[in-house]
Amino acid sequence: MLIVHSYVKLMYNPSMNISENIRKLREKFKFFNTLTDDELSIFLGYCETEQIAEGETLWKEGDYCNYAAFIVSGKVGIKKRTEFEGKYMIVGTFGSGTVLGELCLLTDKPRSVTAVVLEPVDSIILSNDNFELLLTEHTQLGMKLLKHIFIITSERLTRSTDRIAKIF
Repeated sequence: MLIVHSYVKLMYNPSMNISENIRKLREKFKFFNTLTDDELSIFLGYCETEQIAEGETLWKEGDYCNYAAFIVSGKVGIKKRTEFEGKYMIVGTFGSGTVLGELCLLTDKPRSVTAVVLEPVDSIILSNDNFELLLTEHTQLGMKLLKHIFIITSERLTRSTDRIAKIF
């Protein structure tokens, strides 16, 4: 039986029952579709929800890496500093169903990009500490998440190299 966490409130639509709200959440994230109801409940128990207003900064390039964000709704712009003082290059925009900052769960390196909210965001946050706890207490579930992180990274790397190849 799936325990209803506060994440359901992020998606809450009074005209739908809780099962429909949960189904909608599963539709947004590939990773959630790989989990049983029990695993999803366990995973979300390690997470928190956060609502972030338009114009707010999730993190800045160089900040300490301490969480990944599952974007339930809204849009986030990712930008990278250039060699010109105060100038940035837009790396991409990401919306509902995207996981951002996932590499922070694997390394202790500072953030490599700045993330700015372009449209109000509802998110599910997994901190580094809770990720480590998840790996220790629910190893198989943690391994599923790791596999998903590698898939995301691989897909983004492929898209990036394709874009670079089109330039030349």
